[in-house]
Amino acid sequence: QVQLVESGGGLVQPGGSLRLSCTASGVISGIAVMGWYRQAPEKERELVAVITSGGSPRYAEPVKGRFAISRDNAKNTVYLQMNNLKAEDTAVYYCNVQYRGFPYWGKGTLVTVSS
Repeated sequence: QVQLVESGGGLVQPGGSLRLSCTASGVISGIAVMGWYRQAPEKERELVAVITSGGSPRYAEPVKGRFAISRDNAKNTVYLQMNNLKAEDTAVYYCNVQYRGFPYWGKGTLVTVSS
């Protein structure tokens, strides 16, 4: 059974930085795609960034140039470095992996950007 554990959320001031981590357990072979989504209050869940097993990233337009996604395949871990955070980045951030044709989700970690 695949389980995802996220960490790194918290409260940060506008312009600050945070780094999220997500580690997958219960994985036997390689994970095809790993990524991050977010859901703000009263909004639908949206893509933030994804990265393939080969290291190719894709970003949502609102975070381009501010966020960086990376992964460590040996550790089955994906990271999200978030810089120059804005109030509109406030949301619960969810880790997602595509493994053997199925999607798996973490429980989410709250990021609050406020002064």
